Amino acid sequence: MAKTPDNPEQKKEAEVQATPQAQGQPQQQRVQVEIDDSKATANYANFCRVTGTPEELIIDFGLNPQPFGVPTQPIPINQRIITNFYTAKRMLHALTLTVQRHEATFGVLETDVQKRVRSSGMATPPPQPSQPAPKA
Repeated sequence: MAKTPDNPEQKKEAEVQATPQAQGQPQQQRVQVEIDDSKATANYANFCRVTGTPEELIIDFGLNPQPFGVPTQPIPINQRIITNFYTAKRMLHALTLTVQRHEATFGVLETDVQKRVRSSGMATPPPQPSQPAPKA
């Protein structure tokens, strides 16, 4: 287990799952890894583009000032993350688990903006088909 950080504002601990592959054991164990996020910057992004090469994955993040429709100006990219596919797969797994937990607590996240607008009552809901009266 990692040593407790002296300054909790600058150092945090992250749980990482390590697979004991050398011993051939199928079970996983939790390992505490100490991280320092004192130099990390926080940015908001509502746009993401994923490209890559056979060896690396390139993820660009930016702020789209016109989130509806086709943007009329180039979207400025604020952050670019370049990683290998192994790290990308671990990140995909972590994101999937996190979104599943969020949806279990708060409900399903609708990614289609048009459906989200309709379901929140901001737009007129589509007309419901009327049921014909049963004949006697």
